[in-house]
Amino acid sequence: MTSAARRLHLERHRSDRIGWLRAAVLGANDGIVSTASLVVGVAAAQSSQSTIVVTAVAGLVAGAMSMAAGEYVSVHSQADTEKADLDRERAELATDPAAEARELTAIYVGRGLTPELAQQVSAQLMAHDALGAHARDELNVSPALAARPVQAALTSAASFAIGAALPLAVAVVAPASSLLYAVAGSALIFLALLGAVAARTGGASMAIGAWRVTFWGALAMAITAGVGAWFGAPV
Repeated sequence: MTSAARRLHLERHRSDRIGWLRAAVLGANDGIVSTASLVVGVAAAQSSQSTIVVTAVAGLVAGAMSMAAGEYVSVHSQADTEKADLDRERAELATDPAAEARELTAIYVGRGLTPELAQQVSAQLMAHDALGAHARDELNVSPALAARPVQAALTSAASFAIGAALPLAVAVVAPASSLLYAVAGSALIFLALLGAVAARTGGASMAIGAWRVTFWGALAMAITAGVGAWFGAPV
């Protein structure tokens, strides 16, 4: 294939966005939903606007730190598991490469290659990068999908703070008499936009993405408002 043909055949894939996109969407969505729900619940309890704003600020800070810590621990556990699997695979390749070659051949046969072709592919791939071939085809570990704990933690914390800042800003500027409705309504708009943008970035349906996050956000706010109104105290 000529260089010109290779340039024409370049394709744009979205799988390399999965890690940061998941963390960013989860963080922003959680920031909007949790902070807006918190504000709506406190407002439904007939609290003062200053109390509502202070509660929202506390929720933003606590939520961002919680998201960062939780995402770091979770993704680091995934990274530890991937490393342990790769270490074991490396040891198996060193002690019994023939068995590992047969294992890789069986994988390719299971995917539809003839035994002869599968054996040839296995031999060539292992000669080029044995560990990489087994990581990709046996363990389903690839550089694009590898766990990155620090990246996930920072992305989640930042996106949560940005998402939480939106209903917080509305709570600050909205009149006290209509604060509850202003925050709830604007949060639904923010969620719809977030769902649409995330779906567009990931190559999915924008309408479905917007509907999905908006529905669950509305449900969360409705339940929290009901709790606040029922107990008549900040929740």
